[in-house]
Amino acid sequence: MAETRQRLDKWLFFSRAIKSRTLAQKLIESGAIRVNSERTLATDQRVGPGDVLTMLVHERLLVWRILDPGQRRGPASEAALLYEDISPPAPPRQGLGAEPVFAQRETGAGRPTKKERRDTDRLQGLDDDA
Repeated sequence: MAETRQRLDKWLFFSRAIKSRTLAQKLIESGAIRVNSERTLATDQRVGPGDVLTMLVHERLLVWRILDPGQRRGPASEAALLYEDISPPAPPRQGLGAEPVFAQRETGAGRPTKKERRDTDRLQGLDDDA
């Protein structure tokens, strides 16, 4: 019979929320993870099906309900079966238009084009045709 509860750091690694168990331990010890609305600093805390994790990962608020403890760190499709994502929708991005805005440079500023370099060489008498 498979064990129904698992270490929190191990589960975060298996669910692909975090790249490694070491990073998962650091995240837990920083206080960025709550289990059932209670902050935890213990990396060895046991979690299992029905527990709700609230975490701040890469500046995104994630709320996941654990469905299965998992047995290994498998592909992403397998990891997605370990939890149900009940996160609130991301807030709309403000101040960003649909098109990116690039800095404009005045004509003649910056490096010369190849044509401009050939013209300069021709004026200085350095052209290869002579």
